[in-house]
Amino acid sequence: MALIADILLVAGALGAAIYCLVLARRLRRFNDLESGMGGAIATLSAQVDDMTRALDGAREAAHASSASLEGVTARAEGAAQRLELMVAALHDLPPAHGTQEPAQPESRDDAPDGFFWRSRREAGA
Repeated sequence: MALIADILLVAGALGAAIYCLVLARRLRRFNDLESGMGGAIATLSAQVDDMTRALDGAREAAHASSASLEGVTARAEGAAQRLELMVAALHDLPPAHGTQEPAQPESRDDAPDGFFWRSRREAGA
């Protein structure tokens, strides 16, 4: 009986050794950097790094564009205010000698105060 137990024990040990060798080969192929999963993981990691750098660059460009757009918008608002003042001032000038008085633009009762098509006389000034 002891002989049969020893034979079964040796057979089990040999089976486990063969199983470990097969697993080691499969794991080595799996982690191979050129053709296995290790290569795919390394490639994906490099792509993630590239995308992170591209995203950072795009974020910086968006911040710069936003700041530039804010500056241009502020300049445009200032120019619009100056144009409104100039047009309002033109309505107060007397007509030139020998010319007809220019036709007044249509009065818009629904227009808010401060728009250039409303003269100061219409606004009550």
